[in-house]
Amino acid sequence: MDVATIVILSALIIGLIYGSVGLLSGFCMMSSLRGWWVQGDARLVRTYALAMGVAIAASQLLAAAGLVDLGKSIYLQSSFSAPVMFLGGLLFGYGMVLSNGCGSRALVLLGRGNLRSFVVVIVLGIFAEMTLKGLIAPARMAMLQASQVTTTANSVPALLASLGFGAVLARMAAASVLSAALIIFAFAHAPFRQSAGQVAAGLIVGLLVAAGWYATGYLGADDFNPTPVASLTFVAPIADALQYVMLSTGSTLNFGIVTVLGVFAGSLVTALATGRFHLEGFQSPRHMLRSAGGAALMGAGGVMAFGCSVGQGLTGLSTLSLASLVAVAGILLGTAAGLRGALRVQPLAAA
Repeated sequence: MDVATIVILSALIIGLIYGSVGLLSGFCMMSSLRGWWVQGDARLVRTYALAMGVAIAASQLLAAAGLVDLGKSIYLQSSFSAPVMFLGGLLFGYGMVLSNGCGSRALVLLGRGNLRSFVVVIVLGIFAEMTLKGLIAPARMAMLQASQVTTTANSVPALLASLGFGAVLARMAAASVLSAALIIFAFAHAPFRQSAGQVAAGLIVGLLVAAGWYATGYLGADDFNPTPVASLTFVAPIADALQYVMLSTGSTLNFGIVTVLGVFAGSLVTALATGRFHLEGFQSPRHMLRSAGGAALMGAGGVMAFGCSVGQGLTGLSTLSLASLVAVAGILLGTAAGLRGALRVQPLAAA
């Protein structure tokens, strides 16, 4: 079996598992933050925190063992624009509230029969492609050129190393402190400890991030045709998947496209097997407009931020990238604006 096939099969397995776990557990950053900030239920946010902690620990172990070079990922580039990434995060976070979930959540809900998510996925993919290569791309590139900086300290370990720490000690210290803090935060909550399903979801999703790095960075390593080092992320891959569905002739499958298809398939199979599948639509034209608008913000913002609530919130943070911290700060602030305060998205009236 050739390297490309191994990576594709790995992506399919990772996607299937994520889709199933996402459906059964309700794993979603937006739902987690809404439950914590608005409804007073902190169990889902602890699930997300556990996934973050496990992703950081497992990914950094792979890197320390020399199995994966995280420096080859998009998250650890020497040049990045903090203002553009933060703005992209803001747009994504607010769009996530408008659409009632991120891109990965939309894929999971689509597998359950939620037709609102079909609109979200399509619009997100279109606006992501517009921002990557289409009408919005020139504006994005102009902002990047005006604000991009080059730095040697592009990660927390690199920052510590610049202060005099050894490279190995810097990696161990950063990974240990951050992952331990997140895991302790998760298990400090008694209702979360008593919810075996949520604990399992956090552990599995965190390990799936590391599995993605292993699949592309180790199994996909090839001197002649190396696979881009990547893991779970959903904005650009959704755009790529839509393009592949429409124009597959002459195109090739990649890790991101197959992961997207796997998440949908995993959710669909799980929904059918557990009796959760049922068709849902919009309450009103206003509801559709809000969801589409949120998807547009997520598509454009996710490209500007180099990732989504999963792509930056889990995968990017697992590299300990400083740019990912900036993007996630924007996502959190954008989500907070949509859930609380003057810019809060008001609930829709029942149809």
